[in-house]
Amino acid sequence: MPSLQPFHVIIPARYASSRLPGKALAYINGKPMLQHVYERSLASDATSITIATDDKRIAQAAEKFNAKVCMTSTEHSCGTSRIVEAINILNFADEAIIVNVQGDEPLIPPIIIQQVAENLATRPSMQAATLCSPIESAKELFDSNIVKVVMDNSGAALYFSRAPIPWERDNFSAKSNNLVDTTLTSFHYRHIGIYAYRVGFLKKYATWSQCILEETEKLEQLRILWNGDKIHVAIAKAESPIGVDNLEDLEKIRKLISKE
Repeated sequence: MPSLQPFHVIIPARYASSRLPGKALAYINGKPMLQHVYERSLASDATSITIATDDKRIAQAAEKFNAKVCMTSTEHSCGTSRIVEAINILNFADEAIIVNVQGDEPLIPPIIIQQVAENLATRPSMQAATLCSPIESAKELFDSNIVKVVMDNSGAALYFSRAPIPWERDNFSAKSNNLVDTTLTSFHYRHIGIYAYRVGFLKKYATWSQCILEETEKLEQLRILWNGDKIHVAIAKAESPIGVDNLEDLEKIRKLISKE
């Protein structure tokens, strides 16, 4: 799977997860979860892969499977700010492309890591790129834990929301008491939380404070749209299975990987 454009992967990983402490090191089929993420990133043909962490336990585990580690501050509130610190330590050129791969997605398909990097590389007017997949059930559409995205005809994101967007006025309003059973007739997309960024843009992003939309929806990507920059969105080439947020997710992933 040779890449058309060079890109770098950074995997932000912290130990102090609120819902499942130490989940990055939880064992799945004989390996820590972080190692599964790292190996899938290796298969994406990335130029380099770095694990950015603030915890020595994660660093020591990563070094055992020969991963490059960048130690960062304990003060970061999100993975993006940890990546910004890492790119400054690693001294990447401003034009370099970085893919943020979450450390709790041990089944992430390597092809979508490459896809999001190439989508950004071939679109100089965009400052970031991400992916989505079609929503096929109303239950998903009305689930506030599933982030929805609407794009324009060039693939630029118009908005991300936990609400069901676009709202089908004629279809949904008539069934407001039973929306979960509604048949979908429009195009609805679930956002997949993988991002590619240009290093120079990340440095600019780091100077912005949170915006009111981001604070309201609890979605940090809205800061980019608020400040007038563009995020490219494409349908993922492969299905992205669930990440690990809690013990139930971890058990599901263990079963899926054992079947592989």
